[in-house]
Amino acid sequence: MLTEEQGEFLVKLARRIIESFVRNEKIEKPKNIKPFMNEKRGVFCTLTKNGKLRGCIGLPYPTHKLVDAVVEAAVGSTQDPRFPSVTEDELKDIKIEISVLTTPKKIDATGEEILEKIKPKEDGLIIKYGFNQGLFLPQVWEELPNKTEFLDHLCLKAGLAPGYWKKPGVEFYGFRVQAFKEK
Repeated sequence: MLTEEQGEFLVKLARRIIESFVRNEKIEKPKNIKPFMNEKRGVFCTLTKNGKLRGCIGLPYPTHKLVDAVVEAAVGSTQDPRFPSVTEDELKDIKIEISVLTTPKKIDATGEEILEKIKPKEDGLIIKYGFNQGLFLPQVWEELPNKTEFLDHLCLKAGLAPGYWKKPGVEFYGFRVQAFKEK
């Protein structure tokens, strides 16, 4: 578990990285890396503008040191393919949230069994079928509190038809997050 102070540091780091990237300035990682920043962790950086999603990109698996994952996610969030690239004029209106993930673990469930295994507002979920996959952070439960609706929208994000989550061969991976927001 990260402390509030560590989370605040990650959000400030993401802000610095985003501002440097959008302004075409050199991106500089912190010089004195604290030990927690060297742990490999999954991270997502979510941008909102006037309360609406503006970008959300990340690394679900612990493949990078936390410091590198935050840099990659922060830069990526400004280039989310669902939106135009973030402009310098928008920086003052954008709020940043960093989500640090637990390692996703396979959920042993098929078809409708998954409904009993997931906890709204706590579980983030990855769905995989063949080359298709999609991920929802636990924060998405705020918009989609119904389990069936949540899973149907997750299917759509993965490029699958709604209801596909019930099919044989679909895999689910669950995770939790610690989320830190700009004040």
